[in-house]
Amino acid sequence: MFAVCRVEELPPGESIRFTADVAVAVFNADGEFYAVDDTCTHQDASLSDGFLEGCFVECPLHAAFFDLRTGAPTCLPAKRPVRTHPVTVDNDVVYVHVEPHGQVPQEAGREQEEVA
Repeated sequence: MFAVCRVEELPPGESIRFTADVAVAVFNADGEFYAVDDTCTHQDASLSDGFLEGCFVECPLHAAFFDLRTGAPTCLPAKRPVRTHPVTVDNDVVYVHVEPHGQVPQEAGREQEEVA
């Protein structure tokens, strides 16, 4: 588990990037904290540089959207999910638990044929 930052260091609507075994982006979506691998599955852009809209992040390169709760892409061009990581807040510190690389959340673990 990684201590990423203090709550006040990551205001709503902002993101921060840190490196575990991979780069991880942490987002504050209206007071809820989410963490995903920082690399877009479409063309390797940094999602921490993307645009946060509610609990969705838009990739800055080709505008793919990902649901931060599940990692699932919600529109093309991305078809594969990004890996999510559990986030906890304790004593105003944001912690992220990063699983070994290669594990994908069950609900987002398969490539989507069609994206609504």
